[in-house]
Amino acid sequence: MKFANPAPLGLFGFATTTWLLSMLNAGWFPIVKDLPLMMATAFAFGGVAQFIAGLLEYPRGNTFGFVAFTSYGSFWFAFALYIEALPRGELAFQGAFLIVWGVLTALLGIATLKLNRVLQGVFATLTVAFIVLGLSHLVPEPTGGMLHTLGGYIGMVTALLAAYQATAEVVNEVHGRVVMPI
Repeated sequence: MKFANPAPLGLFGFATTTWLLSMLNAGWFPIVKDLPLMMATAFAFGGVAQFIAGLLEYPRGNTFGFVAFTSYGSFWFAFALYIEALPRGELAFQGAFLIVWGVLTALLGIATLKLNRVLQGVFATLTVAFIVLGLSHLVPEPTGGMLHTLGGYIGMVTALLAAYQATAEVVNEVHGRVVMPI
């Protein structure tokens, strides 16, 4: 029995949510007005879709996919819950939270060195985005604001790479050959 590849679902969930949040971080849209829709997407698509994709990687024997997708799905659950439902804490601790995720991403990124270049790019840019965004909450203005904007742009690059990876996996499988190299 052949199982469908759950990775494109997880990657599209990640790409969409990361892209939306990164547009807010880069200042393209007003955070106060548009954050609730972004966080709903983070919970429903970033959290649920990635977590399900991770669970579906388990029977395929893909430890990396299982750990990565369930971890980042859990990240989006936690982040959406924190932003929309719980009292907010200090921005410095939010900065520490993002830096911890940057370290986790760098560690998971080691595994991508045996995988394809696009996935390596996703993890490299995501590591940098997490650290830059984390630092943006830890340093004073105006540097913090500039780092926040920069983190938003790096996040958009991350999202585009993830969307390309997801699209390539679907297109290549449908065509039965490499149409979009990864």
